[in-house]
Amino acid sequence: MNILHAHQVTVRQGAYLPHWTAPGGIYAVCFRLADSLPQAVILGWRAEREQALAEAQQESLPGPRRQRLALVEEQMSKRFDALLDAGRGACWLRKQIVAEMVAATLRHFDGRRYFLSAWCVMPNHVHVVVEPAQSFELSAILKSWKGYSATQAHRLLGLQDAFWQTEYYDHLIRDETDFVHSVSYVLDNPPRAGLTSWPWVWASETALARVARVSRPVEIVP
Repeated sequence: MNILHAHQVTVRQGAYLPHWTAPGGIYAVCFRLADSLPQAVILGWRAEREQALAEAQQESLPGPRRQRLALVEEQMSKRFDALLDAGRGACWLRKQIVAEMVAATLRHFDGRRYFLSAWCVMPNHVHVVVEPAQSFELSAILKSWKGYSATQAHRLLGLQDAFWQTEYYDHLIRDETDFVHSVSYVLDNPPRAGLTSWPWVWASETALARVARVSRPVEIVP
């Protein structure tokens, strides 16, 4: 995997968060149920993240600045995930029929519109490591996943309220080390949240081989 160069990266402003994109990029994505976190928590996390990123931008040299920005993103992502792993909200994805539907949605266009490296359906959020195929934008892929799965969830559960939170978090993977870390993070999410024998986690053979080359082997439920 090639290291991303600064001139390749562009920034798209989402509803609340900026999204870093690059041609041929691979992304670690997290999207969550609408009731997974109170709005006050989200606003506080967002303000803290923006302040930390603004401070990191003050670094004068491009290399150290990118390293500091990456470190801030990683630290804030871990804190955000810890809040999600507490299992707040209705946790509709804990229901087998809903988790199966979401997993099937992720797999549906794998190899055509995008290439999945790893995913995990948690009780109130979803992690995916994905590479969009040429001519397909990450934002369009997320819109398709969330739109279809929300429609199906409303039918299965008889819900009327919003199913997914509008915004999602994504991290543009920088290099091989970052890729291995992102895949390992997804696979380790269930045990980190205290979920044993959790079936809704997967990684491609290629991704697992890359993880094994630089770290301990990761065991997952087939």
